[in-house]
Amino acid sequence: MKVIFFILFLCIYIFTVLGNLMILVIINMDPVLHTPMYFFLRNLSFLEICISVTLPRVLVSLLSTDTSITFAGCAAQMYFFLLFGATECCLLAAMAYGCYQAICNPLHYTDIMNKKVCMQLAASSCICGNLVAFGHTTFIFSLPFCASDVINHFFCEIQPGLMLLCGDTYRNELQIILAAAFVILMPFLLILVSYGLIISSVLKTGSAKKRYKAFSTCFSHLTVVILFYEMAVFIYIRPKSSYSLDVDKVLSLFYSAVTPILNPVI
Repeated sequence: MKVIFFILFLCIYIFTVLGNLMILVIINMDPVLHTPMYFFLRNLSFLEICISVTLPRVLVSLLSTDTSITFAGCAAQMYFFLLFGATECCLLAAMAYGCYQAICNPLHYTDIMNKKVCMQLAASSCICGNLVAFGHTTFIFSLPFCASDVINHFFCEIQPGLMLLCGDTYRNELQIILAAAFVILMPFLLILVSYGLIISSVLKTGSAKKRYKAFSTCFSHLTVVILFYEMAVFIYIRPKSSYSLDVDKVLSLFYSAVTPILNPVI
């Protein structure tokens, strides 16, 4: 089965990279698309390429009999995966704010969502993602591993890593869940507030054509949000006692490989 999985994952990775690169190239080449919405879309495409950072290592493992990874390599893999995932959480919230301004304040949209504000929102998302990734990775890899040196997963994830820690990890688990809840649920709450205001504003519009145009503007973003957040919430915001490693591996594969390839299609 290794050859079949290698071909499958290789195709997924190639299409993910090429599809999102195509979006980046098109936006950069067309001056008409140099708007706040496409600025965030460009950043999102870049993150979708980066969030599949685990796949190259998976491809190497499928071709080799040696599936080991160094301690430092495992820490680096976890850090970058969390960095890009947490950054995307915050960026999706920034995009929801942009949709809100575009629909609810169309006459002042370009003034409110100017280049400086867009850059600040993107930079803030990156800083938040870096803090989350650094905190989680440092926290886990500074504790002693004694249960085993085998990670029951195809990459270095938080939950399988927790299972290798010595002693009672209840506090560690609780801190990680709370931090994950903050970085996942806070942006999601901002998205819900933005869409609540959007729906309220659109329903006050008398024209059915305007309503359709407003909702179609948000549909793509909302689709990405649903795909991204339902996986993130289910994987990270639950107690260790409810883990099912086989289920988690399938969900992590969807989260790290399938979702990025869907972005260009959406």
